[in-house]
Parts: sequence; C-alpha cells; structure tokens
Amino acid sequence: MFTIIGIVVVLCGVIGGFAFENGPMHVLIQPAELMIIFGAAIGALLVSAPGKALGQTLSAIGSSFASTSPTKADYLELLTLQYEVYQFLRKNGAVALDEHVQDVEKSAIFSKYPGFLKRHHAVDFFRDALKQVVNGTASAEELDVLLDSELDTHHEELAIPIGLIQKTGDALPGLGIVAAVLGIIITMGSLDAGPEEIGHKIGAALVGTFLGVLLSYGMLGPIATNVEIQGNAVSRYMRCIKEGLIPAVRGASPIVAVEFARKAIFGGVRPSSDETDEAVKSAKSAASS
Repeated sequence: MFTIIGIVVVLCGVIGGFAFENGPMHVLIQPAELMIIFGAAIGALLVSAPGKALGQTLSAIGSSFASTSPTKADYLELLTLQYEVYQFLRKNGAVALDEHVQDVEKSAIFSKYPGFLKRHHAVDFFRDALKQVVNGTASAEELDVLLDSELDTHHEELAIPIGLIQKTGDALPGLGIVAAVLGIIITMGSLDAGPEEIGHKIGAALVGTFLGVLLSYGMLGPIATNVEIQGNAVSRYMRCIKEGLIPAVRGASPIVAVEFARKAIFGGVRPSSDETDEAVKSAKSAASS
C-alpha cells in the first residue's frame, strides 16, 4: 500500500513541480521514449536472469506492493508456538513430537497458529530442524551450525532478485540517454524545419533522459530497497526460531528458550517480556482447559 502511495507522491512531486513552472505537460507524453527504455530494460533483465531468477525477480517486485514483514502480533504468535513446542518436548520427549512434525497442519499444536502456517519457508525451517531433534541425528552444536548454514543460504537466495532489480534500475539512466540520443538523431534529420518543430523534437529527446533517471531513482531503486528490508525481516523471523530452538535442545527451560528467541527480534516489533509472559499464560490456560 505504502509503495503505491510513495510512487504517487514521487510522480505528483515531479510532475506537479513541472506544472507549477508552467511546463508544457504534453511534451512529457512520449510513447516512443517509453518503448525504448522499457524494451531495453526488459531485454537486459532477461539476459541477466537465468533459470528461476526471472520468476524470483518478478515475485519480489510484486511483494514490494504488499507487506510480508512480520508484525509484533506475528512474533507473539511465534513465541507462543515455540513455548508450547518446547514444553511438549520437555514433558513428553522428542519421539512423541514426531506425529506433530510429520503433518503440521493437522497437528494439535501447530494448527492453533494459522499465521505461522502461512509462512511456508518458516514452517519448513522449523519442521526440518525439529525432525533432526526427533531423529536424534544432530547434537545441539551440529544443529546450530546446520541452521546457520540454512539461514545464510536463504539470505543469499533473497539477495539474487534484489541485485537484479538494483542493476536494472542502475541501467535506466543510461537507457534514457540511449532514447535521448536516438531522439537527437531524428532531430538532426529535421534541421531544415522551423525552430518550433526543432525545439519540440529536442524536448522530446530530453524526456528520455528524464524518464530514465526518474524511473531509476524514483521507482526501481526504492522498490529494491523495499524488497531488501522485507527480506531481512523474513530472515529475522526464521532466526528467531533458531535462537529459541538451540537453547531448548541444550536443555534450557521453555520460558528461557523463548526469551532467547525474543531477544533475536528487531526492536520495532519485539514484544515486551510482559506481553510474552501474558501470551504464554494464555496458551497454558487454553491447553489445560
């Protein structure tokens, strides 16, 4: 939502300022210049994005128009889920957790947290880690390294579409110059025309440079930054799981493990200790009733 508002503000600021100075608005409407810039940008992106990278890039651009960053409520849900899982693990042992791990959507524990289940990367991350605990195939130290490796891989994968968006945005001013040069070439072929027509053609050519710079710094650049910030937020959500699970596997009490997880959350969306305690108490009450 804010992405759309931001783009509208950019356009209103630029075009509004141009209109305030009595600029001829019709000169900015240059379909040929847009065709050159967008056509070249799309072609360059196709060359730069092998395999699944193109689909990831388009998906990333789409995600910038809808917030996927976890909120405080999302983190409260995650912390409560972790507490319940670690409490179950402590009381019943790792083997008893197997039925919940095999099908999380039918699990009596996980099914109570629909917000978490919608985050498929996080679900797979938590479930795979718990499988290692259930099977006893990795020590706490090995699991720590294993999860860090997966988080690094996830972060690097998120960086691929961000880099492609940024590089495409960085290329737009240059492509705008290409459009402008082509416009000048056309103008040079009409030097015998009147001053008014020549001036119009030069103005149209310069619109290409204007559009390239505007689209780069006013749209694609901010979109890449938006995707990067949301990606960091999603990675932090998964790290919250890791930072709670490792202490639990090492034998820490569930509430202490949850506190480790809470400390891994960014300050702006981190629930307070009182809010976390209240959520955990509610989960205890619901489980006992």
